[in-house]
Amino acid sequence: MPIKAILTDIEGTTSAVSFVFDVLFPYATRHLPDFVRQHAERPDVAVQLGAVRLDSGEPAADVERVIEILLGWIAEDRKATPLKALQGMVWQQGYEAGQLKGHVYPDAVQALQQWHARGYALYVYSSGSIQAQKLIFGCSEAGDLSALFSGYFDTTSGPKREAQSYRHISEAIGCPVKQILFLSDIVEELDAARQAGMLTCGLARDGGELPGHPNVSNFAEIDPTTL
Repeated sequence: MPIKAILTDIEGTTSAVSFVFDVLFPYATRHLPDFVRQHAERPDVAVQLGAVRLDSGEPAADVERVIEILLGWIAEDRKATPLKALQGMVWQQGYEAGQLKGHVYPDAVQALQQWHARGYALYVYSSGSIQAQKLIFGCSEAGDLSALFSGYFDTTSGPKREAQSYRHISEAIGCPVKQILFLSDIVEELDAARQAGMLTCGLARDGGELPGHPNVSNFAEIDPTTL
């Protein structure tokens, strides 16, 4: 069956891992404490702070303790949904102020533009919040790329290393799993997508191998018609 949709990871796939770890995470670490203090009563922020208390098992934690928990989660790169949501809010301020520009590899930009023009439906699935995903592509170094994408998915659709998450995404976009190509640099994610029935392609930008899947070093080497 021909591929109709392409689902891509961000970190290490469309964008450099270093952008996340050397730019976004330090920015969040610097600005998140004051953001939480200033906006703790804002409804969307309050919901996420409540989720932090629940996830950490500290329902009575005050704002300063919640900040401490969040900074600890950033340091350990914990894939916690409320952390990702709050980081997205902080990053939005940075993008809007012109202090941040999303990194997207030039080969990814060109391929995504070509695939969109050829009629493929493009989607993103990342552990970062949907808001953060939209900011990376909407405020990228290459300009606003948001028009290329038909939708975004994060950990609210399920963990990226579980097959059921990919089935949920297939149902959400209304496309059979066998007609979706998933791109990632993490073999466990590729394994889960393959188990769900998707076609897969691994991005090994720094060499090495993602066993059990076709491997490429950049987007220019991906031909959806031959996978």
